[in-house]
Amino acid sequence: MKLFLLIAVICQIIYSDSTRVIKNFRTHTNNAFTFGERLSFEVNYGFITAAEAFMTVSSSPFIYNGRETYEINFEVNSRPGFDPIYKVRDNYKTFIDVQGFFPWRFEQHIREKNFTRDFEATFIQESLKVYTKVNYVEDKVYHSPYEYVQDLISAFYYARTLDWRNKKAGDVVTVNYFYKDSFYPLEIRFEGREDVSVEAGDFRTFILRPMLREGFTSKTSDIYVYLTDDERKIPVKVKMKIVIGSLVAELTDYSGLNGPLDAKK
Repeated sequence: MKLFLLIAVICQIIYSDSTRVIKNFRTHTNNAFTFGERLSFEVNYGFITAAEAFMTVSSSPFIYNGRETYEINFEVNSRPGFDPIYKVRDNYKTFIDVQGFFPWRFEQHIREKNFTRDFEATFIQESLKVYTKVNYVEDKVYHSPYEYVQDLISAFYYARTLDWRNKKAGDVVTVNYFYKDSFYPLEIRFEGREDVSVEAGDFRTFILRPMLREGFTSKTSDIYVYLTDDERKIPVKVKMKIVIGSLVAELTDYSGLNGPLDAKK
């Protein structure tokens, strides 16, 4: 009898969890960026400029599910001189709800040397589900344990909207995200402040360290993101260790900002 009751309770939890519905979406303030923002970067591998990258917000709202969204593209292209070594043509795209700041759709199109992968995730935020496609073939449906789960790109832009002014070294903010086939709590650690000089200028920045996870045990913590220490919070520099060396992306140009860069010296 006790076993029967336990099974009934578990089934009820699973059923109730899978049928949760959000009827009224949240609102979330964004003063960091707006439509038309474009950021350009050089990606350096040691003393070699290996690639260029662009983060672009659409010039006007894209209507998705009847709601206004930011259509955001992140592109990484290896330089022609680096193509024979390792050719890269990667594109990431996300559609972020303007009012609630959560994603409706995420795309990842990878073209790296001889490797190709196309991945799509459609977020049904009202019922906490994610539908995926791999290489344009319907894949699976996932039930999210979190409300307003982010993708990798929207999580970064969401972090830009947060208030980091009073954070101290070691403070952690958690953002829930979906990647490939799993949901993770993304811990973002505040590492402190530092003045940074790049081609786009000299800036006061604060440093975030996202503790990205893939799988249940591994962590990648050797990523450092330098954001302007002001309301815009634009990325000025990103450092990432890889298997053989490290990559450093530095801001070369920017346009379409949501206001002044008070952190520029």
